[in-house]
Amino acid sequence: MHAHAHEHAHGHGHGHGHSHGLVDPAVVRSRDGLRTVGVSLAVLLVTALAQAAIFTVTGSVALLADLTHNAGDALTAIPLGIALLLRSRRAERWAGAFVVLAIFVSACVAGVESIVRLVHPQSLDHLGALALAGVIGFAGNEIAAQVRLRGGRRLDSAALIADGRHARVDGLVSLGVVASALCVAIGFPLGDPLVGLAITVIILRVTWQSIHTIRDAPSQ
Repeated sequence: MHAHAHEHAHGHGHGHGHSHGLVDPAVVRSRDGLRTVGVSLAVLLVTALAQAAIFTVTGSVALLADLTHNAGDALTAIPLGIALLLRSRRAERWAGAFVVLAIFVSACVAGVESIVRLVHPQSLDHLGALALAGVIGFAGNEIAAQVRLRGGRRLDSAALIADGRHARVDGLVSLGVVASALCVAIGFPLGDPLVGLAITVIILRVTWQSIHTIRDAPSQ
């Protein structure tokens, strides 16, 4: 009887220890999501600030397109963070819609500026710094993409996955800034606005893909 009582007490204590340590999955998901968004926001803000500093020196429209897009991508972390804080998948879908809108607006800015530069060409200086800006953009976006994609898959968040894919493509787009510097270096100044237009097309493609990702996401 005593042994039985001891085993019962031990089993109850063991079970109580585990149940006491349980945390609402929604809370865990929210905290994890906020960490994911916060880290990616910090990375992209540093990237955008570094590119902005180089843009003031070079005046490259291709860099402007990349910079605008990276800054917009960083700001999308705000509605995503709010949605995760609210622990609402519906709010995440709305945040995802905001992400798509931000991507589209950045494409419009890039396209308009590229067309203006095609009509009114300008010479570019500091090509080494311009190429460096492209490398910085690639590295920053790839890090942010890894953070968001892993977090999105772990949390089953369509908005984070869409933003992660977006950041990954942005990294490749940033290499277009390096191509722009090379074009100007070999004596083809129109290469800069043409690269800007190419970046615009890629951004529009990402916009379309993100629309499908958000549309097909579960709402509950």
